[in-house]
Amino acid sequence: MKTDLKQDAAPSGAALKAAPKARLISPLLWTFLVAMILANTGGQMFFPLLPLYLRELDAGVEQIGLFFTLSMIVPLALQITGGWISDHIGRLKSIAIGSVGGALGWVGIILAPSWPWLLAAQAVGAIAFAFVAPSFDAFIAEQSSEKNRAKVFALSQTIYQIVTVIGPLAGGLAVRLLGWRGLIYIAAAFYFSATALRLAMARNSAAAAPPSGGLSVKNFGASLKTMVGLALAGGLITWLLISDGVRDIAMGLSGNLLPLFLQEERGIDIAAIGLLNALLGASSMLVMIPAGYLADRFGERFAIAAGYLTAFAAFLLMLLVPSPWAAGASFIVFGAGMGMLSPAYQSLISKAVPEKLRGIAFGFLSTSNGLIALPAPWLGAMLWKGVAPVAPFWVTACALILIVPPVLAKFKPAPTLERPE
Repeated sequence: MKTDLKQDAAPSGAALKAAPKARLISPLLWTFLVAMILANTGGQMFFPLLPLYLRELDAGVEQIGLFFTLSMIVPLALQITGGWISDHIGRLKSIAIGSVGGALGWVGIILAPSWPWLLAAQAVGAIAFAFVAPSFDAFIAEQSSEKNRAKVFALSQTIYQIVTVIGPLAGGLAVRLLGWRGLIYIAAAFYFSATALRLAMARNSAAAAPPSGGLSVKNFGASLKTMVGLALAGGLITWLLISDGVRDIAMGLSGNLLPLFLQEERGIDIAAIGLLNALLGASSMLVMIPAGYLADRFGERFAIAAGYLTAFAAFLLMLLVPSPWAAGASFIVFGAGMGMLSPAYQSLISKAVPEKLRGIAFGFLSTSNGLIALPAPWLGAMLWKGVAPVAPFWVTACALILIVPPVLAKFKPAPTLERPE
């Protein structure tokens, strides 16, 4: 077990030996997840409906695609730096820094009078994603051993997935009962509460102590050079980059247009779209824990491949059966697919790099793939307007099925990077 989990359990040698069997989720990790739930409940209330809010601000389909393309620039620019800072000052301090940026972003969303101003608020709020996302996965990895990592990721993400059920339901109802302004105020209040808790954790927890090294251009260059070397070596990291790049491009083409597709092509209203997103989150929750156990037992690549196949089936259902009921069923199937592959993916990445590089590794993978996928939302909007509204969704479906063969062939982790416990 890692140091943080040992400190939470007990100082004696006997207790340390028993710790892996005592609990999968430590008290520190519980507090960490509560803060994540608060922050992302607000996000899940608002951001799945953001394309519809942009419509309210008089943005067209092309402008919506451009909005999401431009809004990706700041997190892409900062994620590698955010992950590296996390490696050197501690996960909780890095998350606290990001949360302050996220809180400022919510202030901007509240004040934004038009979609260009909302884009500026998104840019400020993207600081949160750039610092929190790499630290989130690295922190969870450090609360586990290799033999139970997928289970810990699965259980942590299942708890965290509560937000994907509560958030969309609350968001859809809030728009119906209180309007867009009411929704934004409530969502922002959740995020401000999470920021306060994260700041307290960063100040008070021993886990916030710097794990190694210091902040310097030399250290950053060395870490980045190592990651680039791993990416070009032709091994697991290389294939993770390739497959993630294909997935990110594919999902970027259609993901931000999905609420518009459901509303304009399938006749589903805002509250019902919130319900569909909640069903997606619930089905993902139900699948994650058994998928994590299977990934630990049989290998992550099989869970990842099964997840992609299931997601492909979800797109076929939505596109081939043009009814609101089929759309609802497709959300449930897609959620199950995400529940299969998500914990296995995070577990596999954490095993592919040394512990001291996990923060920058998660940031590097997200940034590299995000740069490739940067034009995807805009291109998806062009496909919608120039070909047909279903066109970007068909491209996404085809890409998902094409990923499966390389996953099965290449997603084999190298021998353990951790010492036996």
